[in-house]
Amino acid sequence: MAENQLAQPSLSWRIRSQFVMGMTGVLSRWFIYGLNQTEIYGLEPFLKILDERKDIARRERGLITVSNHISVLDDPLIWGCLPYSYMVPDNLRWGLGSHDICFKNKVLKSIFEPGQVLPTHRLAHSPFGGLFQPTMTQAIRLLSRGPFTSPEPPTSLPSPSPTPVSSLSADREKHLAFNDPFSSNQFTFSTNGEDSFHAPSAYANRRHGWIHIFPEGKVHQRTDKTMRYFKWGVARLILESDPCPDVVPMWVEGFDSIMHESREFPRFIPRTGKPVRIAFGEKVDMEEKFGDLKERWRQLREKETENAGNGQLLPMGVLSDELKYGEEAVALRRECTSRVRAEVLRVRQQRGLPDEDPKSGLVETWRAEGPKLEGHMEDDSWIRDV
Repeated sequence: MAENQLAQPSLSWRIRSQFVMGMTGVLSRWFIYGLNQTEIYGLEPFLKILDERKDIARRERGLITVSNHISVLDDPLIWGCLPYSYMVPDNLRWGLGSHDICFKNKVLKSIFEPGQVLPTHRLAHSPFGGLFQPTMTQAIRLLSRGPFTSPEPPTSLPSPSPTPVSSLSADREKHLAFNDPFSSNQFTFSTNGEDSFHAPSAYANRRHGWIHIFPEGKVHQRTDKTMRYFKWGVARLILESDPCPDVVPMWVEGFDSIMHESREFPRFIPRTGKPVRIAFGEKVDMEEKFGDLKERWRQLREKETENAGNGQLLPMGVLSDELKYGEEAVALRRECTSRVRAEVLRVRQQRGLPDEDPKSGLVETWRAEGPKLEGHMEDDSWIRDV
């Protein structure tokens, strides 16, 4: 292995990660089984998938789990369903956490970073957010062969604009993106040009990792259990990772009763004695469901390489303007995201829930929520922007 590629992080880092992940798993398992009425569906096939991934050297592709998002405690409580023997960081999920919540001070960073959470800027709260922020590059690389280090010097970010975040244009977002998210230290990356985080994809033991994602992007609590539209980040993970990762759709119920957004004092204490349901769907046949989209994306990348004239592919997870905003690239992300949502809906249907209105998957439909970012919305749903 090249000298700039390490097999794994330092011993102190691994100890901290095992402590955080292990304790979180133990407490989550105790809470959902000991203090609530929890039923799990499809766990054995999912554990078999994890068993096949234990030997890192033999992993052939990454893993994405994707589910609806109904409370601020969905993650980590969902993973309390895993037996204790599976609570080993090398074979546990990486998640995406709000930078302004999970990493707003050193104490929280010391918990969430070894807890395998990647810092994500929300465009409604930060000029560094959006579909093409550095953390998305890191997530794509985590799912891929790896390890990845940056051979070229970093590109610095400009200072955040005083313009209100809600009015940022696509052009502004383009200028905020890195060409490559790694800093000059090849084992760290920055989300805004000033902070610094460990770059997990730089280590061999993180190759073909597992990422869990909530594509709704917000906690959404509604009595009819309808999902919001899915954002396109999950499409980037599927289309750009190499090779195509496995996808396991999930459906969760009951966590909204544990931490409902309408709860009164004491708001910070989770409620107990609630029925909880966690359902794992079957592993998706990615060639059948997404193979055509992956091929179209490959052809689009090759075409863009030819147009660039230098014959060199862009680094993994790094895109040209055409691959970001071009008509075909946008259409591919839209279609990929729609298919992912359909897989989650299939698990929802297996739980006996009625079919959703097809318009529920459209961005336009959710304008009925009203202008607020979170809280009790005009359509009677409850939203938490986290």
